[in-house]
Amino acid sequence: MAQVCVCSDYFTVDDDGRLCLVPGTMGLREILEFKDPGTFTFEKADYPWLARVFVRVQGAGGGSAGANAAANETIVRPGGAGGGYSERLIAATTLGASESVVVGAGGTAGLANNAGSAGGSSSFGGLVTANGGAGGTAAQSSGTVADAVQGPSGPIAGTGDWAMGGGAGGGAIRLNSTNGLAGMGGESHLGHGGVARSQEGSGTSPRGYGGGAGGALSYGSSFDGADGGDGIVIVELHG
Repeated sequence: MAQVCVCSDYFTVDDDGRLCLVPGTMGLREILEFKDPGTFTFEKADYPWLARVFVRVQGAGGGSAGANAAANETIVRPGGAGGGYSERLIAATTLGASESVVVGAGGTAGLANNAGSAGGSSSFGGLVTANGGAGGTAAQSSGTVADAVQGPSGPIAGTGDWAMGGGAGGGAIRLNSTNGLAGMGGESHLGHGGVARSQEGSGTSPRGYGGGAGGALSYGSSFDGADGGDGIVIVELHG
């Protein structure tokens, strides 16, 4: 009669004689993606087989300022900063019965000569956090002489096994009444900042998640900034 040998590293026989997988050896079973800005709840009881989660958290990027120069003059705006990023491997026994999931919203664009707003922070409970990026400033006044404007610093690192801050917003340069370069948006771990512009126009949108918006540029007309990139929280469920 044939016999079957069972590897005890991965299988066990329960009290009813059923062959079962050893908890914690099933690997990746499901991925949850929280993409919309807002607050959500992760319920551990929904996954009775859960052994651990690998959480990736991206903060939102900052919006950029608008620009409205006087006729025959120039205003250039820096880019918004990119959001920070954090990740952590967490045993299921460490999780609470429910954990709050927060996805930061991208900072809003500044209108006319107003600054852009900061991006929101993202988090998974108090276990993994990533800070949002600062908005682009509207410090430069209308003019014709050469002038440089520094972009906002990137946010500091949040919390996690591995955490990093976001990229700084790019600075902007005015050369004269008809030439300038607006700043590019700050980079994020899961996204890219908006591009720099040398022709007048509105701020430029980031790509992916958490990038800062590129700055607006005006040679005498009014242009709004752009919104920063929203954050995201990704939860890998391992059994």
